[in-house]
Amino acid sequence: MSLNAAYRKVLDGKSLADADIRFLVDLPLDRVPELARLAHALRLARFGDQVGLCAIVNAKSGGCSEDCAFCAQSSRSTADGPRHPLLPARDIAAAGEAARARGASRFGVVASGKTVTARDFEGFVEAVGLVAGLGLAPDLSPGILDRAQLQALQRAGLQGYHHNLETSASFFPSICTSHAYDEDVRAVRAGIQAGLHVCSGGIFGLGESWDDRVELALLLASLGVDSVPINFLQPIPGTPLAGREVLAPLEALKIVGVYRFLLPDAAIRICGGRLPVFGAGDGAGGGRELLASGASGLMIGDYLTVRGGDADRDLADIRALGLRPEPCAMGHMPHPCIMDN
Repeated sequence: MSLNAAYRKVLDGKSLADADIRFLVDLPLDRVPELARLAHALRLARFGDQVGLCAIVNAKSGGCSEDCAFCAQSSRSTADGPRHPLLPARDIAAAGEAARARGASRFGVVASGKTVTARDFEGFVEAVGLVAGLGLAPDLSPGILDRAQLQALQRAGLQGYHHNLETSASFFPSICTSHAYDEDVRAVRAGIQAGLHVCSGGIFGLGESWDDRVELALLLASLGVDSVPINFLQPIPGTPLAGREVLAPLEALKIVGVYRFLLPDAAIRICGGRLPVFGAGDGAGGGRELLASGASGLMIGDYLTVRGGDADRDLADIRALGLRPEPCAMGHMPHPCIMDN
């Protein structure tokens, strides 16, 4: 097996055998540039020169009942961070308008917690309608919803449902014990069955093995998710993983490249943790490197409880690679989507 042979296999629509996958996993870090080049070629073949840009708002923060070891919003965490109930729908829409002006075409409303109260659900419905009215594709990350709730949100204009699996089923008990992995898988399936754009991925650098990374990728492929967010752990003081080291840049790029080979038809979107991994100096955030390694999208702006990077720098990186942002839903306008209103 060679990298070129694996590339041709994927390009021709064939699945990689176990031996092919092991070859990719065992690839030494000094060959990551070669892997990245071929992963980028696969990405161009499937997605062309467009880059999907999304942004999020921390719509409800803190007090989550779950014990995820990486998360500052867990009620069992002692981390400092914002804590507030669900924001009014008009405030969520204002955040969406600001994200659109920075170039986002999708906007995610993210709320802490596993389940949704009736009052919060009404707030989600109103917020989704307002965000859709801006010409953005509204996404929602509310925890676990059933199909009836998803269908009600679709009627309000919801286009995407975000629910990360975080890691493999094998490693999940090492980072979360307050609910079963199967609950998350069922939530992803419910979104897919409802006909929504489903975004589900994971966090890397938790202490998982390469076998865990492959297990997650193959599950996502079997579920048929549309979009796979890749997050890199940013250790936060007050969480159980506060002492973990961040991933090395080459390791992060290898993850993106291998995921492109394993998930050729999925939009691979780089989200949290890229600033700690790639640094805050010239070329901060690694946008250019990640987009040249198989990724087809970026989250721009701030994250849930930590600051993000500079959206203008991300746009410059996109242009430097000869790529272009995905157009906004409203009138298919070029970025930045600034309306005269």
